[in-house]
Amino acid sequence: MDYNKMKTSTLFLKYVIPQMIGLVFNSIYFIVDGMFIGRRLGTNALAAAGVAVPVVEIMIALSMLIAVGTGVIISSANGRGDTKMARNAFNLSMVFTVGFSVAIAVLGVLFAQPMARFLGAGDVILGDTVTYLQYFLAFSPFLVLSFTLSTYARNDGKPGLAMWSLLIGSISNIVLDYVFMYPLDMGIAGAALATGLGPVFSVLILLPHFLRKKGNLYFQKTRFSLKLLLKIGINGLPAFVAEFSIGFVTLLYNLAIVKNGLGDDGLAAYVVIGYAALICLTAFLGAAQGVQPAISYFTGAEEWGRIRRLFKATVWFNVLMGILFYVLLFFGGRLFFSIFIDTNAELLAFTSGVGQIYFSNLPLAAFNILLISFLQSMGNTGSAMAVSLSRSTLPVFVFLTVLPALLGQTGLWLAVAFAEAVTLLLGVLLWKRAWAAKRKSVTARADAG
Repeated sequence: MDYNKMKTSTLFLKYVIPQMIGLVFNSIYFIVDGMFIGRRLGTNALAAAGVAVPVVEIMIALSMLIAVGTGVIISSANGRGDTKMARNAFNLSMVFTVGFSVAIAVLGVLFAQPMARFLGAGDVILGDTVTYLQYFLAFSPFLVLSFTLSTYARNDGKPGLAMWSLLIGSISNIVLDYVFMYPLDMGIAGAALATGLGPVFSVLILLPHFLRKKGNLYFQKTRFSLKLLLKIGINGLPAFVAEFSIGFVTLLYNLAIVKNGLGDDGLAAYVVIGYAALICLTAFLGAAQGVQPAISYFTGAEEWGRIRRLFKATVWFNVLMGILFYVLLFFGGRLFFSIFIDTNAELLAFTSGVGQIYFSNLPLAAFNILLISFLQSMGNTGSAMAVSLSRSTLPVFVFLTVLPALLGQTGLWLAVAFAEAVTLLLGVLLWKRAWAAKRKSVTARADAG
């Protein structure tokens, strides 16, 4: 795939938009999954599935670590014309992915009960939590493979295939949720089995591309290289942190909500706000991941001008999308929240009000998520890691502690926006530093030549 021949608009249509669609559908099916469980099986079953959410998030985060880390190496190698390196990275990552995901699946099924206890499952929901974990973890290698293979297909010039694989996997999960929980009446086991089987369809759609050698990436024997494996892990760390941080920020917010006396209503409001935020953040992440192959390719080819132009275009796209989401949720959030809160008018009004404050972070998050992807794709892993950690750790904790003391409950819901603002300032500084280093390197090579 020669990205040099593509206009920026073509890159958006072929890579950015398809990845956004695929990931947004992927997030929607998690939301629909919760709706099915809550409406069909009740609050205890929903709580059991909720307890298992950190395990799901960790598996997705590990998938992103491998997939994005390898994808950066693949496209960067292609930009240098080194298809052999790209293929070696692909095959080594596949061997590691299958090995570690199968090991996690076996251990997870065997130790599901102590894991459920550790995650906080009480006696009432322990049985359902264990059942959900066992079914989900048994099929978790397919979840990991669906993310990794779709990323590799996108880096191998097949963004449409990657989109359709995620799309069909998501739709399959929704259909299976209904079949397993209504006609077959399988309870929580049916919900977990649907979640586990959805990615199987994604993998079945993706595998023929690599088995039939339809691109530069295909299966072949490869030598083990610890150096290359470590490089994959280091490159993928910012993506891992970005995904893992969703659960961590949720934990911080839950603790702050309880500490500030908002109780069950506050927790319920945050859960529903989280559903809307997940869709928005996934759209931003989709745009960032969609542009990754081109950025890594241009980095390998040292086409710095193309990277700058693509960065400007994608920033405008993401930030305008963030503003649009904020406006829609500011004026129409009540309608979205009513899907989940339809019997409690007071809670619905409260959620709508605090949501208008909370979602002010979206334009800032749109920029920061994109910046992480660009820095990561260009090989500036340390800078990408710093921006990623800033979004999800110390600044969030500090503002969740300080702002409620200064501004009351309003400060609580503004904490993420303040953390994103601090992250933006840090990100811009690191971005300028990265470009200064690039200019210095280019000048030094020119002088040496």
